[in-house]
Amino acid sequence: MKALILVGGFGTRLRPLTLSLPKPLVDFANKPMILHQIEALKAIGVEEVVLAINYQPEVMLGFLKGFEEKLGIKIVCSREYEPMGTAGPLALARDKLLDGSGNPFFVLNSDVISEYPLKQMVEFHKSHGGEASIMVTKVDEPSKYGVVVMDEASGEVQRFVEKPQIFVGNKINAGIYLLNPEVLDRIELRPTSIEKEVFPKIAQENKLFAMVLPGFWMDVGQPKDYITGLRLYLDSLRKNHPEKLIKGANVVGNVLVDESALIGEGCLIGPDVCIGQNCVIEAGVRLSRCTIMRGVRVKKHACISGSIVGWHSTVGQWARVENMTVLGEDVHLCDEVYSNGGVVLPHKEIKSSILKPEIVM
Repeated sequence: MKALILVGGFGTRLRPLTLSLPKPLVDFANKPMILHQIEALKAIGVEEVVLAINYQPEVMLGFLKGFEEKLGIKIVCSREYEPMGTAGPLALARDKLLDGSGNPFFVLNSDVISEYPLKQMVEFHKSHGGEASIMVTKVDEPSKYGVVVMDEASGEVQRFVEKPQIFVGNKINAGIYLLNPEVLDRIELRPTSIEKEVFPKIAQENKLFAMVLPGFWMDVGQPKDYITGLRLYLDSLRKNHPEKLIKGANVVGNVLVDESALIGEGCLIGPDVCIGQNCVIEAGVRLSRCTIMRGVRVKKHACISGSIVGWHSTVGQWARVENMTVLGEDVHLCDEVYSNGGVVLPHKEIKSSILKPEIVM
């Protein structure tokens, strides 16, 4: 089997982290976002992954070559020279996706984190005999999304309603598809949307089916959702692989720590914290609902909550970082500085407090 991952754009919503790396390579739970997907695809027998990409393809491929050998999966790029939407990239990668076997192929949106129930999706796709399967997820506020209206018993998709003002359903497209090769015949080589132009036509012919995603789902393309996604991911680890989370007197709730990280005495860590490779957390530090990326040093008695600290940054003694602060790569927050929602670009030294949410250039 093959799969295509829609890598696409510039990751502007996740800046300043994406100023250092393309978004799919930004760490999520101590590994690049896209690696969560590639590992899930490999686990169900996908042999080749095509990355549809228009931004820094050489960085992506250079980085993923190492994983290609480690995971035993082929990774190739399909380069877009202009943004092609969500369907155009499939037409562009047509020759890479068609192998003459007639097997369906996966398409995934690179921002999506879930438990990836891909094996169940293959079984569902075989069972209905249609042309395309999409994964849908239930949401609390469907009026913010495009809603998929479907037959609950068969899963057959009847129609799509964009941001409905009256209730028509609570299931939205989760950005994970399994498509027969003939779907490619429906897509022209131009910028086009699979959700708005391709799927509605397949649905009109009664050949589109939706499977409700079991477990959690999150689009982690912006900081607030990244932090929420981390909580859901760690909850899922607690249920399925509790041995990966650390325990201890100074740990509250779900905490994921790389084995190379050092944690000092008298810290209180958690809930919903991820600490990356070679981090140093000094004595008396308080961390909650945050990601501390590779190579970060958090000095004594600092307090970080609801924030993301980028690679190789330093948070000074008695500093306080909160309210969705995002520190880019190699940012140095001086001792006793307070950041209330600051978004700090890479390679900056911050000597005075950021009292309200703002971008620090």
